[in-house]
Amino acid sequence: MSKLRILVSVADKTGIVDFCHALADQTTEFIASGGTATVLQAAGLAVTPIDALGAFPEMLGGRVKTLQPQIHGGILSLRTPAHTQELAARGIGQIDMVVVNLYPFEETVAQSGTGLAEALEQIDIGGVALMRAAAKNHEHVVVVVDPADYDRVAADHGDPELRRQLAIKAFRRTVAYDTAIAAYLARQTPASDTGLPERMTLDLARLEACRYGENPHQRGGFYGPAGEGLPFRQLHGKPMSFNNWLDLDGSWRAAHAFAEPTVSIVKHGNPCGIASAANLCQAYTDALSSDPVSAFGSIVSCNRILDAETAASMTKLFVEVIVAPDFAPQALAQLRKKKNIRILQSCPAQDSPYRLQSVLGGVLVQDQDAGTDDLDPAQWTCVTQRQPSAQELESMAFAWNVARFVKSNAIVLVQGTGTVGIGAGQMSRLDSVHLASRKAGDRAQGAVLASDAFFPFPDGIEEAARAGICAVVQPGGSMRDRKVIQAADDLGLSMVFTGTRHFRH
Repeated sequence: MSKLRILVSVADKTGIVDFCHALADQTTEFIASGGTATVLQAAGLAVTPIDALGAFPEMLGGRVKTLQPQIHGGILSLRTPAHTQELAARGIGQIDMVVVNLYPFEETVAQSGTGLAEALEQIDIGGVALMRAAAKNHEHVVVVVDPADYDRVAADHGDPELRRQLAIKAFRRTVAYDTAIAAYLARQTPASDTGLPERMTLDLARLEACRYGENPHQRGGFYGPAGEGLPFRQLHGKPMSFNNWLDLDGSWRAAHAFAEPTVSIVKHGNPCGIASAANLCQAYTDALSSDPVSAFGSIVSCNRILDAETAASMTKLFVEVIVAPDFAPQALAQLRKKKNIRILQSCPAQDSPYRLQSVLGGVLVQDQDAGTDDLDPAQWTCVTQRQPSAQELESMAFAWNVARFVKSNAIVLVQGTGTVGIGAGQMSRLDSVHLASRKAGDRAQGAVLASDAFFPFPDGIEEAARAGICAVVQPGGSMRDRKVIQAADDLGLSMVFTGTRHFRH
């Protein structure tokens, strides 16, 4: 195997000295830019600085280093007689390997307080050009952009399949880098009501493989922004499944929609119990009492540090996942006694402003339903003769917030600040009222009801009254609102309109 001429220009110098030492016996020359050359020379490696190639020296404070023909000519040349002769005539040598990584733009803009000028200085120009040039000519040039690949490149850099894989990684890296820059600059642009973006570029890396998808014959994985970790750190238990992640998303969002200590219990994409209380243990007890049968094998999310008393209560029920911001040591020790339970701790994560759903031929995109002024009862309109009491209004506000996390048609029954019955995913709103009332049983007496969308007919209100419901919160907007209001008046219910619908499909 012929010896290599290697260009090294890395911002992240992790492992670079060992890598170059491993290749030293196979190399005729190391070429390196400023800081990289200094590090390699200090390690005892013979290095040719870019300035010594006879090209323009580094200029503009290092902003221009590798953007010159002596570098890109050596990278882009084919190994044909014509190209070889032309390079020789111009005094340019071929380059066989390019080892390069980029200025830490993503890390810089992730730090609080980073200004626009500082961010712009971290936009790498020459490094991206080197990556693209070497990746384009990967049949002849090895491109190495990730320190994680150093060992396998040192072992077998002549493998054509490895070169192809490395080229793909290089192009993916430049896509991710440009995407991050574009996203950052877009965030610096004054907000305007221009609607959804005309184009969306996603760069997602597989952060974790699932055992399978929704079913064993489907593959599944958790993908997120490259370079970032999962939004949750697993402390115990089996690997997460695809369905676990789906349910966890809804459970975690629901628990954190409330300011008071709150527990959300989700099964098959829907809450079977959500409650807020003065302490987490009471919140868990109240949430579980909403539907203890459905809670078997559920996902439980807390919006407070999980204490030992609450953990002890949770060990009495089989659940798939328990997630919290943190765990008291005694709580963690108790939960770890259960072999199969998955225990997750939340990590800081930036949520997307958009919700995406794949469909045949593309992806549907919408804003997150982050809630609007309609969550504030002061913005509601009472449409019945009977006004809700202060206690009923508090429960209606809780029920209305819960309804955002229940799949349509959603009916939520609440006593105090805890659910007592939930009807979800039914094709008929009346069926959802039936289901929620049956789940609640006697606890429907004096409960309040939230409906994620309007009642198209009075029958839902009539069924709610038969179950013992005393107050209803709903968006309104049906062509039959007058009949629905009249039914509520006839039955002695109070009813408010929020003016906003919260479908969740």
